[in-house]
Amino acid sequence: MEGFRIPIGEWADAGVDWIRDNLGWLLSGIATAIGWLVDSLADALLAAPIVLVVIVLAGLAWLLRSWQFAVGTVVSFVLILAVGQWVNAMQTLALVLIAALIAVVIAVPLGIAAARSDRLSAGIRPVLDLMQSMPAFVYLIPAIVFFSIGVVPGVVATVIFALPPGVRLTELGIRGVDSETVEAGHAFGATPGQILRGVQLPLAMPSIMTGVNQLIMLALSMAVIAGIAGADGLGKEIVQAMSTVDIAKGVEAGLSVVILAVYLDRLTAALGDLRGQHWSVLGMISRRRGPSTRAATPTETVEREQASPQQAPVPTGA
Repeated sequence: MEGFRIPIGEWADAGVDWIRDNLGWLLSGIATAIGWLVDSLADALLAAPIVLVVIVLAGLAWLLRSWQFAVGTVVSFVLILAVGQWVNAMQTLALVLIAALIAVVIAVPLGIAAARSDRLSAGIRPVLDLMQSMPAFVYLIPAIVFFSIGVVPGVVATVIFALPPGVRLTELGIRGVDSETVEAGHAFGATPGQILRGVQLPLAMPSIMTGVNQLIMLALSMAVIAGIAGADGLGKEIVQAMSTVDIAKGVEAGLSVVILAVYLDRLTAALGDLRGQHWSVLGMISRRRGPSTRAATPTETVEREQASPQQAPVPTGA
């Protein structure tokens, strides 16, 4: 078997060359769109007064979680400003938010489709396994080849790395909906689209939001990798600190990444809890609501049927 070798690497290299030569127009369009989105959001965050940005971030923390979280947000972002990492932090925040948004737009519909098709689920499972187990640095090689150096390859690599948990948890949430609830929706004449929007998505929302939370955390963990690709932000600061053994800069940039990670993690977790409470409140209202002139949604119909005890038939001829 000496000398036997499967040229997988050469095949991949040939595939990359073919894509670059034949789909250059598509790659150029993707690069332009992603670059514009990230730069526009970063410019907006940096153009706004720092006090206003901090107030908005703290206000979201207060509305979605608690006043203690809002106070911690103010202190944390003032600390980022005090160590001179505000510009880098806003650039990283813009990159993470755009990458997470793109990943969610891809992951949620793909997870729904996989939940409704066993064949598609079996087909994408090994692909998701490969995406999760592949070292993150490997994604940079084709990304840099396709999109050169800058923020775009960092965003593309981040999206690919963060996709799997969003797809898996969306599929898990849809499949985890009680089959009797879905059958009850069919029995009342709801279409598959109505059942998806009115029954499956609301009941699967906690799992979907958990996937979004994990997706955002993975996207933020790629900040350093994006810095290697040349993207501006905290990742680039950390890479420079590593290359020059600058401990002070590394600690300040790393601490800023931790602050962003904690803020986004708590915020998305609170958003998931809020969505769960929203659907619980709707369920309570639908159970307590009396007869209505409008047609009930599948969720309300199922909850009413489950909440009302079945009455025994009245004997006749007594």
